[in-house]
Amino acid sequence: MSYDQIDAPAEGEKITYDEESGLEVPDNPIIPIIYGDGIGKDVAPVAQDVLSAAAEATGRDINWFRLYAGESAREKYDENLPEDTVQALKDYRVSIKGPLTTPVGAGFRSLNVALRKKLDLYTNMRPTYYLDGVPSPVSDPEEMDMVNFRENTEDVYAGIEWEAGTDEVEQVRDFVEDEMGFDSTIHDGSVGIGVKPISEFGTKRLVRQAIEYAIENDRDSVTLVHKGNIMKFTEGAFRDWGYELAEEEFPEQTIDEDTLWEEYDGEAPEDKVVVKDRIADNMLQQLLTRTSNYDVLAMPNLNGDYLSDAAGAQIGGLGIAPGANIGDGRFLAEPVHGSAPKHAGKDKANPSALILSGKILLEHIGWQDAADLVHDAVEQQISSKRVTYDLERQVEGGEKLAASEYAEEIIDRIHELA
Repeated sequence: MSYDQIDAPAEGEKITYDEESGLEVPDNPIIPIIYGDGIGKDVAPVAQDVLSAAAEATGRDINWFRLYAGESAREKYDENLPEDTVQALKDYRVSIKGPLTTPVGAGFRSLNVALRKKLDLYTNMRPTYYLDGVPSPVSDPEEMDMVNFRENTEDVYAGIEWEAGTDEVEQVRDFVEDEMGFDSTIHDGSVGIGVKPISEFGTKRLVRQAIEYAIENDRDSVTLVHKGNIMKFTEGAFRDWGYELAEEEFPEQTIDEDTLWEEYDGEAPEDKVVVKDRIADNMLQQLLTRTSNYDVLAMPNLNGDYLSDAAGAQIGGLGIAPGANIGDGRFLAEPVHGSAPKHAGKDKANPSALILSGKILLEHIGWQDAADLVHDAVEQQISSKRVTYDLERQVEGGEKLAASEYAEEIIDRIHELA
């Protein structure tokens, strides 16, 4: 397989995909990595070393394939998202990236969103769980053990909008008011207008992934989070299509909340996943007041953005929040946090979020033993209070380490645990 300005590693094998059997993963896979912008250049190389150590400790070998996007791509290709990068991500299927910054006027609303769309990575999965030793603003952060499934391609993030003062927005206004009859909904004067698409197809494939995850990982419930009391034909439809999908494709494995109370007096059978729904604003407060009642959340794009960040705050913030983008036979891990350019090149940024995003990658390819090593080593390191500056300043008796030192000690712990 040839590319314009990059060469795949000489060693290693491709991960392949079959629609029936899923991913087929060799013990020496080639895995693309994009370092990213800002602190990505600090945290990605050390996260790469940690993941390599976990693979080697379990008798495997990762062959890394460096790709370029954002600033590094502009230097090498004079563009933000070269075709080499997109094609290699498609060819090798499972990959990881650091944070990317989209420059003003660069042609994309977001490089991260552009990658998700080009690869049809329609699910953004964000596990949120507490690690011992992490300072938290809540009294019982250990109650949080939740996995958010956020739809990645639709909703307001589809980017269908028109700017105030343009001919296009006036055409849309005229159509809405004159043709559709909504003559009292848009104020006079300058106005921006956007369209919020939510489809049956997009909803059902997201909810399918969420329910499959819940079944495979012995989770008790999947909650559809929506604002369907107000947006009845978009977010309300999301709720209805979610229930419909559960009934159509998982009738033996799922029950709804009405059935839970009518037939089981609120005690779900061990072999059933309860599918329920909550209004988004109510769900935000239930994250705090009834944290342990929720396992897997399935949400449209914007709700998923808000809810996952709010959940992340309860376990210590986005500095340790991992994430991944998932499609059919393709996967791209990434941290939730941004590129923090003012801290770039200082070897100080916390690499935990990217390392733990790599843990999701290891789980996704079936290397659970390696993933467990990563989790346990990171947790032990944080509990030791020898941490990067962001945690050290919040931990009594903490000792500040550079990002590279922090990662080296995690690797030492992987070796001890293996």
